[in-house]
Amino acid sequence: MLRNRVLDLRQRTDGQWDVITEQGTIVAEHVVNAAGLWARRVGRMVGLDLPVVPMSHHYLVTDDVPMLATLGREFVSITDLEGFTYLQPLGKGALLGVYERDPRHWSPEGAPWDYGMDLLPPDVERILPELEIGYARFPALAEVGIKRWVNGAFTFTPDGNPLVGPVPGKRNLWVACGCMGGFSQGGAIGLTLSQWMTTGDPCHDIFGMDIARYGAFAADENYLRDTTRQFYARRFVISYPNEELPAGRPLKTSPVHDLLAAEGARFGVTWGMETPQYFVTGRAPDDFVETLTMRRSNAHDFVAGEVRAVREAAGMFDASVYARYEVSGPGAEAWLDRLLACKLPAIGRVRLAPMLGHGGKLMGDLTVSRLAADRFWLIGSYYLQEWHGRWFRDLLPSSGVTFTHLSDTWTGFALSGPLAREIVQPLVARDLSNAAFPFMSCAEMTISTRDTPLTAMVARLSLTGELGYELYVPAASQPALLQALMANGHERGLRHIGNRALDSLRMEKSYGIWSTEFTQSTTPGMCGLDRHIAFDKPGFIGRDGALRERDALSPRVLVTLDIDVTNADASGFEPVKLDGRLVGYTTSGAYGHFVGQSLALAYVDREVVTAASTGTTLTVDVIGETRTARLLTAPVFDPKGARIRA
Repeated sequence: MLRNRVLDLRQRTDGQWDVITEQGTIVAEHVVNAAGLWARRVGRMVGLDLPVVPMSHHYLVTDDVPMLATLGREFVSITDLEGFTYLQPLGKGALLGVYERDPRHWSPEGAPWDYGMDLLPPDVERILPELEIGYARFPALAEVGIKRWVNGAFTFTPDGNPLVGPVPGKRNLWVACGCMGGFSQGGAIGLTLSQWMTTGDPCHDIFGMDIARYGAFAADENYLRDTTRQFYARRFVISYPNEELPAGRPLKTSPVHDLLAAEGARFGVTWGMETPQYFVTGRAPDDFVETLTMRRSNAHDFVAGEVRAVREAAGMFDASVYARYEVSGPGAEAWLDRLLACKLPAIGRVRLAPMLGHGGKLMGDLTVSRLAADRFWLIGSYYLQEWHGRWFRDLLPSSGVTFTHLSDTWTGFALSGPLAREIVQPLVARDLSNAAFPFMSCAEMTISTRDTPLTAMVARLSLTGELGYELYVPAASQPALLQALMANGHERGLRHIGNRALDSLRMEKSYGIWSTEFTQSTTPGMCGLDRHIAFDKPGFIGRDGALRERDALSPRVLVTLDIDVTNADASGFEPVKLDGRLVGYTTSGAYGHFVGQSLALAYVDREVVTAASTGTTLTVDVIGETRTARLLTAPVFDPKGARIRA
């Protein structure tokens, strides 16, 4: 129905929608907001503020270019990285587009309702610096005239990817907006939505464009404008593995942020939360500037010191970057038994808990702690709160289960190392000996501090492969917990550590994490999480798919590689080859500071793994250089896992 504007959207009690238009009301089972420049306005009809904003974009079309006429073939489209321009063939001429370093938003609230196919006035002077680069790069353009200027608006999200999928908390409401290039993205978006609507599964890992990758924070006006401006200006700029971008920050900080900053913390950002990456020690923090590089950073030695502290004494990490949920009530056990693929733990115990989608692929790698017969804690990735929250809400029964989000109200520290017990034990009355509180135990405890005792949830586990504890307290008490741990631990060598040290430590233990080794496209058998699945448990979500994979075996499996490289490390998606033939790809990599080896996790063809383990040499392309790689059959550090159980 062309030229029939939607005036309002109202959901009925049965989940269907009244789509109220200028020419009457349409009843729809599903509604998709694919409103483009108007997407933000349409979203607000249902109380949804989408993180998408229009920006103006320039390109020019030239007269016929003689050089192209004599070429004898069509030339390819060209993107000039660090040149801020792109060139495409158009008839006998060319189209030169610009992603300028001084971009402009247009109608941030969304296009006016009466806006049509109009173009914006050219703003040539503003884009002149980038045009000069383009004309210098393609000198044949200077020989012909300009047929027309085009300055039009299209929409951007903070990371430049579309917003696609079911809207969390809004039944049968979908989005398909923030799409930069219709021909390049539209087909995949349409396929994804159709599969999702009909099967309940997008059938691929599409988290990078899932609307649930953002929370309400992303619609903050300053954040949205700053991050979209940053993305636009960097559209053709190379990103570095150690680069932390500044736009929209700081947005969210933990209660100990300023205390950690005073200790030299350098922060990255996860789902809007400032998260320590490493700590500058032994010098004034303001005297150190990290160099952007594809190779090892000049922060390498700081990370090495943090890794050494964990292996020899103890280190602690701000656990604000984990998501926390409490599940309670008379129906909690039955609901979690269906939701999680593992066997539920006994009271006082913790389990690693794979969560599967309906087809048997991963939906999460959680931990589940049982504090009472009808009370559990789930711990997951901080940036998956909205994504997991949508899954939880969709499956939650109408009664008998209380689901409480604790991520912003409880937080704490993850402390690990051979001296971890000596640091924590004096603060609690409970016996933390290995016999009394073994690996994968949990309990509520009272922690003694200099002022008021703290109520805490304590679990014994760690991502570092060392004896470790996660200690969670009400958020306002996190600074007091920090002071108590440091007062006990400083003389024992306790140090703060950041994300980069965690990556090095987990790599030495061959531990995978979400978004690299574990994704929505990953099956349990591929990544090794099948050993945590209770296949004999009936009724859990994804069981049929998991059983099929168990019987058929996955074509690729997760392995650890020791790569022969001296000044760079794998970062993910580097090709793995056998005799020049592609047999897999890396998922993440880091330098193992304690073992002195460059390590990577990778998915490799199953039939190759046996041959490689008996001496066949693999190769990995690291920053364009082909390097030999040795497949490890066990974690390079503490392969039997004795230290984490000590």
